[in-house]
Amino acid sequence: MTAAEICAKALAGERLTAGEGLTLIARASLLELGEAASAIRYRHNPGERVTFHVDTNPNYSNICNVDCIFCAFYRHAGDEGAYTHTVDEMIASFKRAAAGGVTTILLQGGVNPALPLDYYLELVSRTAAEVPGVTPHFFSTSEILGMARVARLSVPDVLRRLWDAGLRTIPGGGAEILSDRVKRKISHLKGTSEDWLGVMREAHRIGYRTTATMMYGHLETDEDIIAHLESVRALQDETRGFTAFIPWSFKPGNTPLEKIIPRYATPVRYLQMIALARVYLDNVPHIQASWFSEGKKTGQIALHFGADDFGGTLQEEHVHEAANFVNRTSTGECIRLIHEAGFDAVQRTTLYDVLRVFERAAVPAEEGAV
Repeated sequence: MTAAEICAKALAGERLTAGEGLTLIARASLLELGEAASAIRYRHNPGERVTFHVDTNPNYSNICNVDCIFCAFYRHAGDEGAYTHTVDEMIASFKRAAAGGVTTILLQGGVNPALPLDYYLELVSRTAAEVPGVTPHFFSTSEILGMARVARLSVPDVLRRLWDAGLRTIPGGGAEILSDRVKRKISHLKGTSEDWLGVMREAHRIGYRTTATMMYGHLETDEDIIAHLESVRALQDETRGFTAFIPWSFKPGNTPLEKIIPRYATPVRYLQMIALARVYLDNVPHIQASWFSEGKKTGQIALHFGADDFGGTLQEEHVHEAANFVNRTSTGECIRLIHEAGFDAVQRTTLYDVLRVFERAAVPAEEGAV
């Protein structure tokens, strides 16, 4: 089939095969793919609304023992700059964020073998009790696997204990590319593709809702991209636990992988990934564009290539910062960017419930707010 025929198949509501996905990557023009993705976006999310949430992404520790070569953030215990914050310190920072309007706290850290499971349980339970206005969106699959190893418990046991402490959503970090060929090269101590999928599967069975992510632009091939999307789609068929898919490009600054991949992936490749994801992932409700990881203009354009969500305001972020890649915004600017792209801005919760609608004619009163 030609790329045009494959796009027509997707527009007719038929599921694409892996081979057809590869054809789209190789042969579809960007505008052809984007046009199909935009039409499919409106099928999943009718209307001219684009959602965003007011969030922050602090870190409790940068000590990590899995040594991913794409990461500039981690330190080993004893290294200069290594840190682990106390629960009291983290709760204080959460309260400051909540006072600034934050409704979601995306918390991650390194895989730190010195921290007991009780540390994580206390973080969750105290956040729920002391900062009730925010949703704790805590811990990557890698951290959860690390907790299980330290506590000598199964992953389902750890997930149930976190659930009992008050956790309900989990971010999709740790996936990178769901190809063991790639993982052996960029994160050989981190685990396999099935490890990531297994944590997500168990989390969904318990009742968690999670995001799915993809970091591309390093050692993956087009076949690896399709394998990743295929794995996400298959698990979503099984569990229906993913709320959104979030791709972003590798940032090489200060990483060991920079010596091999010194350049950023292009905006064109990002728009291709956004559009491909919307066309291929027929069972995932939301595709998130990123003003943060790809730049504000590229994020705006992605809203016309299949994305319906603009991510979060990210009051605090240190992982990309460690790779010398820094973008900042405010709630007011986020709303303006969505409006400038031709959409109404909708502030949402972590689970996509509507909090407030900002129509294009309206000017937000809290324009300078975080």
